[in-house]
Amino acid sequence: MLQQVNRQIILVERPIGIPGESCFKLVTSEMPKPMEGHLLLKTRFISVDPYMRGRMNDKKSYVPPFQLNEVLNGAVVGEVVESKSNNIIKGNYVIGNLGWQDYSVATEKEVRKINPENAPVSTALGVLGMPGLTAYFGLLDVAKPKLNETIVISGAAGAVGSIVGQIAKIHGCRVVGITGSDKKTKYLIDELGFDAAINYKTSNLVKALNEACPNGVDIYFDNVGGDISDAVLSLINNHARISLCGQISLYNGIQTPIGPRIEPLLLTHSAFMKGFLVHNYADRFEEGSIQLAHWLREKKLKYAETVTDGLENTPKAFIGLFNGDNIGKQIVKVA
Repeated sequence: MLQQVNRQIILVERPIGIPGESCFKLVTSEMPKPMEGHLLLKTRFISVDPYMRGRMNDKKSYVPPFQLNEVLNGAVVGEVVESKSNNIIKGNYVIGNLGWQDYSVATEKEVRKINPENAPVSTALGVLGMPGLTAYFGLLDVAKPKLNETIVISGAAGAVGSIVGQIAKIHGCRVVGITGSDKKTKYLIDELGFDAAINYKTSNLVKALNEACPNGVDIYFDNVGGDISDAVLSLINNHARISLCGQISLYNGIQTPIGPRIEPLLLTHSAFMKGFLVHNYADRFEEGSIQLAHWLREKKLKYAETVTDGLENTPKAFIGLFNGDNIGKQIVKVA
């Protein structure tokens, strides 16, 4: 039986620094009704991702900013509870860019069907979704790993970094992860097979990196930026490749920090740095999805999910990303 009202989470205040829960508000609205050609979707899982922090600022970026007093949105897995479409029926699961709310309406062109027999539907938000594809293209297309090279990954226990490290191992690399707790370093080594892992909060980072990377750094997959990246870049080898995926350490900054000038390092080491967005590879998503699913079936890839229960706790789950609360993909289970 459907609810009588639709709960929604809206942005009521643009955050300064790390967002507080006061920036968000849980409201109710009338239940949406699907028109001809539309689907009524019951939200099952919501993805919260670091890039969303940038959308909370009122400035131009590669995606439009969230609007105040409107429903926040992102990747959502939903179950079809009513269909006025010919190709997607009641009971199907789909993924799309939908609202932080109990129910959404969408056309079949705005969503993609998920087969729950292949893997849990939540993986469409993680290892088989945007984070997995980000890892796949950011490593293989940008960094082009070679046998016996050393790769360092910041944010290594997160949704993207944990997949990057495993793909690098498949390609015969020495894999070193940087993360923020002993629990996470243990996970990287014991569960995912990383060769070394560093807790940047308790280590002398440069010393620890020198010990973990005796032959220097050939690839740096940068999810974090800031002081951690400064330390890694000081150890790059000639012809190193830096895949610039994220800068989470800077997302909540009030002022832009001035760091080391990296151009001389890139020049003298003939090194390559490239920023990328996963949507640059939209025409190759099928390729990446097929390969990731193949590795998952072969048990060459493992994944972790940090699950928060309840739509009302979505802001808390999002804020937790910036406190390092999650191992693997942070998702919200709504129903």
